[in-house]
Amino acid sequence: MNVPFSLLVFFLIAASIHASTKSDVRERVEAEYSYLEKLYRHLHANPELSFMERETSERMAQELEKLDFTVTRKVGGHGVVGLLKNGKGPTIMLRCDMDGLPVEEKTGLPFASKKQMRDESGKTVPTMHACGHDIHMTSAIGTVRVLSSLMQHWKGTLMFIAQPAEERGGGARAMLSDGLFERFALPDKVIALHVHSGMPAGTIGYTPGFALANVDSVDIKIFGVGGHGAYPQATKDPIVLAAQTILSLQTIVSREIAPIEPGVITVGSIHGGTKHNVIPGEVDLQLTVRSYKDEVRDQLLAGIKRITIGHAKTAGLPEDKLPIIKVKENYTPATYNNPELMHRLVAVFDDWLGKGTCIERPSQMGGEDFGRYGRTEHKVPICIYWLGAASPASVKRALQTGGTLPSLHSPIFAPDAEHTIKTGVTATVAGLLDLFANP
Repeated sequence: MNVPFSLLVFFLIAASIHASTKSDVRERVEAEYSYLEKLYRHLHANPELSFMERETSERMAQELEKLDFTVTRKVGGHGVVGLLKNGKGPTIMLRCDMDGLPVEEKTGLPFASKKQMRDESGKTVPTMHACGHDIHMTSAIGTVRVLSSLMQHWKGTLMFIAQPAEERGGGARAMLSDGLFERFALPDKVIALHVHSGMPAGTIGYTPGFALANVDSVDIKIFGVGGHGAYPQATKDPIVLAAQTILSLQTIVSREIAPIEPGVITVGSIHGGTKHNVIPGEVDLQLTVRSYKDEVRDQLLAGIKRITIGHAKTAGLPEDKLPIIKVKENYTPATYNNPELMHRLVAVFDDWLGKGTCIERPSQMGGEDFGRYGRTEHKVPICIYWLGAASPASVKRALQTGGTLPSLHSPIFAPDAEHTIKTGVTATVAGLLDLFANP
């Protein structure tokens, strides 16, 4: 097959431009790293709890203002929205999350967090970026610093979101309720990254379709008729009733949900009674409920209510002593990665970072409120990808010895910052350039 000379010239020019763009981006990433390292260390040492990200959000706003973004503070609490317009083109939203966790850091790093805060109950607790949100923020700022210095390579509007309260599952909802897509811009696509503690730095994990789960928290108060432990016949023992209920709840997943549909019901807390020989009047249970599909979620929650109340009625409790079941309103919805967008980004990452960099990951039952951005009436395509954060040497050692790596939320989780941040910035810049060029 003979290729026309003009077409061959076009391909050669396109390839040359692409190679030049890659070179420009890599040079900028290297040049920016010293700045980003200082930013990362500052953020790492100064984490703030969910809904309390005052100083962190102000720092994010200031970073954007340095780059001539139009910045709005206090969107949905401490959320920050930045818009950088660069001619006619698509609007792409980049989201990062800002909140830390009430965890005492034990990494031994010279810039380890020693910060303490009062939580919402007034208790003083240690704080730590044990979920890598400091990496997320640093990578996002690195991305926009590179893009703002290479505006000749893209056209459109970059929409930057620094989101509060991901760990509490309420930040995305708060920003959307405050008019994120109405007051500022309706993005054509939304992307984000999240560190992965079990993948080596320099790699990217991807999951098309359902990537993370619906997460519901359920509180159950089971009542009984208390009395002396020596005379159980004169009581209705709520501890026995709670035990029966807990076991029966496990049959919802095993016998009511189709085997091919994932679901989890875990009773994480049970509290009741005060003394060996006293049968109490009530027992409290706390549950976490996980699913992917909304219809499975509805089935799990309905089953919990039916079984819990059914056991109470079987025990002979009257209507005024039936269990109280509360499903927390701020649930975390499942994150569904648009498959077309996910595969498109993977092709870009492979091109920029090398074949084998991207590793397909199974869906997880963890939760991330990023999913809300794709569940509005607009049905915007969204995608979140994993950013390997463990040092390659530690991953190799764990594989050789059968050991484990510190997980997210661990007090000793410490990412390989330089390699992780550089990969996160390079991959995200590459993805955004492609999305701006080919909306």
